[in-house]
Amino acid sequence: MRIAAARRWLVGLLLLLTACSATPGDSTSPSASTYIQNKGSDTIVNLALAWAEAYQKVKPEVRISVTGGGSGTGLTALISGTVDIANASRKIKTEEIKAAEANGIEPVEHVIARDAIAVIVNPQNPIGELSLEQISRIYRGEVTNWSELGGEDRPIVRLSRETNSGTHVYFLEEVIRLGDKDNKEIFSADTLLLPSSEGIISEVSENPNAIGYDGLGYVTDHVKMVAVARTADQPYVLPSVESVNSGQYPISRDLYMYARGDAPQIVLDYLAWILSPAAQQIVTDLGFVPILSTTAGK
Repeated sequence: MRIAAARRWLVGLLLLLTACSATPGDSTSPSASTYIQNKGSDTIVNLALAWAEAYQKVKPEVRISVTGGGSGTGLTALISGTVDIANASRKIKTEEIKAAEANGIEPVEHVIARDAIAVIVNPQNPIGELSLEQISRIYRGEVTNWSELGGEDRPIVRLSRETNSGTHVYFLEEVIRLGDKDNKEIFSADTLLLPSSEGIISEVSENPNAIGYDGLGYVTDHVKMVAVARTADQPYVLPSVESVNSGQYPISRDLYMYARGDAPQIVLDYLAWILSPAAQQIVTDLGFVPILSTTAGK
């Protein structure tokens, strides 16, 4: 009987140790049902962090881990099944959908906010207006000096996000290639690739020759936003919530969260809350564009 009792005690100890050592995202963990892993777009990361903090007050039992790394990084993690939600500032690609499906995962798209991509220069730069064609020619390397655009005789320093960034992909397709799917133009080889939105703001603020682009929510008073026109004979418009909602600003996009089709209820509840007026007010507070502009904040 002592041996049997000892065995029961040992089995109980092993089960306790196994439960204690389980990782938060592991389905064997007692906390797995209250843990959400969220990863991806650096454009969205600050917004996602603010949402996670606010949701903690709504659902104190739910823990949300938020990390950046770029849209491609988040979608890769979703494809491999290592995150619950992938943040992306671009739409998922066909090849990414196929890779996910091959791994038994059906990615489901959720539009969670909108964003304007601001074209920015140093405050010392007298240039205040550019057409999409001019911006495209700058980034293709066809325009190399600010004097060609009516500015000072200074070389143009082009700044961009890195290639795993959804903002980089969107800017390439919609600005450099002007939305033409048959256009194969790419960034000029001397474009400097920076790993973060904050890095572009910092470099433009310090370099009078620089031009960059960034999500509206990251723009500070240390840089100057350029008014952009679809064509040279159309109005030049600065990015704002109003100009995005009216369709006047030409460089704007949806922001996304992707989850798997069989996501647990805790994830679905969180995604539903993100569309609520309270959550969309946070979108406005951080300089992005709410998708429920008529109800957010009421």
